[in-house]
Amino acid sequence: MSTSSSAPVHTPHTPIGRVLAIAVALAVVVGVGVVVLAFAWPSVTAEPHNLPVAVAGPEQSVTALEDAVQAKQPDVLAFQTVDDRDAAVTAIEKREVYGAIILGAAPGVAPEVLTSSAANLAVSQLLTGLGGTLEAQINAQAAAAAAAAGAPAPAHITVAVTDVVPLASTDPRGTGLTAAMFPLVMGGMIGGIAISIAVIGALRRVLAVVVYSAVGGVLLTGILAGWFGVLQGDFWTQAAVIALALAAIAAPITGVVALIGRAGIAVGPIVMMLFANPISGAAMPREFLPGVWGQVGQWFPPGAAANLLRDVSYFPQADASFSWLVLAGWTVGGLLLSVIGHFRTAGGAEPDELAAHEDDPVSATA
Repeated sequence: MSTSSSAPVHTPHTPIGRVLAIAVALAVVVGVGVVVLAFAWPSVTAEPHNLPVAVAGPEQSVTALEDAVQAKQPDVLAFQTVDDRDAAVTAIEKREVYGAIILGAAPGVAPEVLTSSAANLAVSQLLTGLGGTLEAQINAQAAAAAAAAGAPAPAHITVAVTDVVPLASTDPRGTGLTAAMFPLVMGGMIGGIAISIAVIGALRRVLAVVVYSAVGGVLLTGILAGWFGVLQGDFWTQAAVIALALAAIAAPITGVVALIGRAGIAVGPIVMMLFANPISGAAMPREFLPGVWGQVGQWFPPGAAANLLRDVSYFPQADASFSWLVLAGWTVGGLLLSVIGHFRTAGGAEPDELAAHEDDPVSATA
């Protein structure tokens, strides 16, 4: 008669030197990578450059305005000449420009500044300030001309400022729309990570991501639009955007996990949160970010989702096809990775149940 017993095989403790090295390395990564590069760097280095703004009026007046603005604020505004006020309004509503300056077509005709607080409140305030400066200059020039001619002081000329696409009364500062991106990004990450851990089977994770994103899109839209009032426009369009954004963040996580195991969970915190989120343009216009980073951010789910939510909320005439395609691409790519991971061995010889536990502690029978 024989007896058998089983006991876990214990691996040796990590050497103290390696423990200290790992701890110091992680501290450096957190200090430099997380705080400085991911969060502090975009805010500290942010400044407006080449903000697209329409301008209409006599050619001589337009040239004088461009020269004056360039001399005072170099490379801040990028003027785009349009035919008239109607064309400027159309460009704003299509989100091709942040605002416009309409110069008087005749002497004595007051200019007008068109803004769009829904596009970005900071840029709207910048253009409003420019309108005040323009008003002061015009009145100073008129007074000087009248004095030189010995004529009476002219009447004060007021530069009107019109908000073409204003923010909703339920979110007058636009902070709600900006803050909405945090639960969306976190929701996508949490969903992807939780599904990767709790659901066994790559194809079952595909189903879980689809259902999670669809239900999450409806619930988040109900809260953000119906309860908080930070989203405007059609409810189901907003729900589709949020659902696709959740899937675009969750699916790559489950897809990489299907390929390389649970180490793929790091895709969420590293790629989506630390890299893509700070350059998404959600908290500030993409033109505020240094170099090409503002444009790079639009190729990742946080940036595409932030841009698309603003479009469907306030700018239904804008061409949002690029953002839709970015979110769809990340979603489909992530789901395809899950399918590939399901067949990562010949003929799918490695069952998903086995793959799901490949990182579990090793045990042996003695």
